[in-house]
Amino acid sequence: MRSFPILLLILIAFHACKPSDTKEEVATTEKVTYQVISTDDYELHRPNVKPTAVLVLFGGYPEMAKDIKREFKILEKAKANQIAIVYSNLNKKLWFEENELNELSETIQKIFTTNNLPTDHLYISGFSSGGDVALLVGDYLTKNEQLNLTPKGIFIVDSPIDLAELYFSSEKNLQRNFSEVSVQESNWIIKMLGDRFGNPNQSLTAYEAFSVFTLKTSSIKNINNLKNTKIRLYTEPDSLWWKEHRMADFDQTNAYLIKELSKTLINAGFTKTEYIPTENRGVRSNNERHPHSWSIVETGELINWILDQ
Repeated sequence: MRSFPILLLILIAFHACKPSDTKEEVATTEKVTYQVISTDDYELHRPNVKPTAVLVLFGGYPEMAKDIKREFKILEKAKANQIAIVYSNLNKKLWFEENELNELSETIQKIFTTNNLPTDHLYISGFSSGGDVALLVGDYLTKNEQLNLTPKGIFIVDSPIDLAELYFSSEKNLQRNFSEVSVQESNWIIKMLGDRFGNPNQSLTAYEAFSVFTLKTSSIKNINNLKNTKIRLYTEPDSLWWKEHRMADFDQTNAYLIKELSKTLINAGFTKTEYIPTENRGVRSNNERHPHSWSIVETGELINWILDQ
């Protein structure tokens, strides 16, 4: 029987499962061939063999797939371990309305079926607001077992997990009027949250209904289904940086609330939860020192955590 070149067979196999509206390129490592599939919703990097795991990444408020890839240097190590990565273009979400979690879950399910990805080793992550997305959609997928997309693990990177505290912190920032960046962001946050939920002093239950965590009531009801899921909470509690650049108190930072969330989860029996504070790792791709960055995650050690089944 006449044999075909290996590369040709690979391309034919992948072409059969490629969506018609995708752009495709092929990148190689020493061990396997990787295919890159780009759509309006995501950018997928997948090996030509069965992936050892699939990692879905959600960016912060303005981040698209290209921004996540630039700021989070995990791709080459993932390739070395035959891990597929989905860089999502979904952003600008701090909470989900009633039917939005179902819509996002269907989108994720379509990514897996269209690209023939295994569902048995799914990991979900997000930076900043993307961490809220990861936890909330991870909870929804775990609750709805019929979707066959139960995540093995979820990790967040310095995420604003408490909507009510985000509102209160923004009020403090406006009172101080210290940083133009902080004032602009705080005005936007108060308007966005206030328009949807009101003032948390009068409508805390409305915030609690949609937030990952509510410190004032110790509520974790929106992630209760993750009790048996591996969870990592990354943050860099650099209080000196926040004081110098934003005049912010430590209890205004994501780091403070993430630590409180970790205590609440562990006390509630979430035995697979890890709180991971880092030090002097936050540096963005433009070399700006910033504790609110993807780079606080040590990617090699993270890969080991993903592969530890």
